[in-house]
Amino acid sequence: MPQLSRATTVRAVRLTLVLVLVLAGVAAAQSRLDTVMERGRLICGVNAVNPGFGFLDEATGNYSGFDTDYCRAVAAALFDDPTAVEFVPLTGGVRFSAIQTGEVDVVFRNTTHTLTRDSENAVDFLPVNFHDGQGVMVRADLGVTSVLELEGATVCTNQGSTTEANWTDFVRNQGWQGGQLLTFEDLARTFAAFHGGRCDAITSDKSQLVGVRASVDDADAYVILPESLSKEPLAGFTFQNDSTWHGALTWIVHALVQAEESGITSQNIDSFLDSDDVAIRRFLGTEGSLGAEFGLPTGFAARVIRHVGNYGEVYERHFGEGSPFPIPRAGTLNDLHSRGGLMFAPPFR
Repeated sequence: MPQLSRATTVRAVRLTLVLVLVLAGVAAAQSRLDTVMERGRLICGVNAVNPGFGFLDEATGNYSGFDTDYCRAVAAALFDDPTAVEFVPLTGGVRFSAIQTGEVDVVFRNTTHTLTRDSENAVDFLPVNFHDGQGVMVRADLGVTSVLELEGATVCTNQGSTTEANWTDFVRNQGWQGGQLLTFEDLARTFAAFHGGRCDAITSDKSQLVGVRASVDDADAYVILPESLSKEPLAGFTFQNDSTWHGALTWIVHALVQAEESGITSQNIDSFLDSDDVAIRRFLGTEGSLGAEFGLPTGFAARVIRHVGNYGEVYERHFGEGSPFPIPRAGTLNDLHSRGGLMFAPPFR
């Protein structure tokens, strides 16, 4: 094989580098971020029947919930307008295909991040924004105080959910005989079946059980059993292999947590804009241009905080003591890392 001259080798290397840069430029030009910015609004997939996380008020047409606020946070970061978002209600069965077909730009829909979902659904997950666990709820008059007393029971859950697979594993591990698992398209139908007496128990993420229990007039007629059957790290997700869009979304999610770590809220943000702390000035965009590498505008974090609040404010709004669906946060995995939880943001630098 003839040996290439040094000049020929250099030219080949340069040609390869040019090709790589061209391909990188094409990939960047095809980022979903460009599509969203040109459109002027975000299209966000959400739950419409899960009180606390994503719920559509049919009377007003308004969406509310923890996850819907993440959609608003993205719109605030990109457009300085939390209302520049179109919500698309998605069932558990179509949430991944909605990304794959391009129907939505991102999904925030109480979805558990698992290895199988990461590898089989052509999506990339965002940072975990809520740590949950699978629980079981029964009617109080059943007299059950532990999930271990449910051998032979008929249990209802959501189709295509991690809770369906987890319950099947739990029954196998216990060596139970008999019993039946009924699955339904979404939580509203699942709870309706349970409420109507078609099953002895309902299993889902504990946060969801808290929400549906609080939404009925006879809440005291139901008991959430103490055991947690699984880890359920909930996270948004978007297109696979779109590093620009994924990076932008990732740092918007982190911004809510960093704001709480820094003590910055929607009410006091103006007092931090000229902070003596250079890290805070960088974070809020009054110094430098953090986020520009992902196409984010300077000061994107300040926009998020001003319009939506920090992580603690979002959590308190939907799950705090004064909310319809109180879920204690102090000392749990959803607390800041400085208070014993798992919520933390990588350095903004």
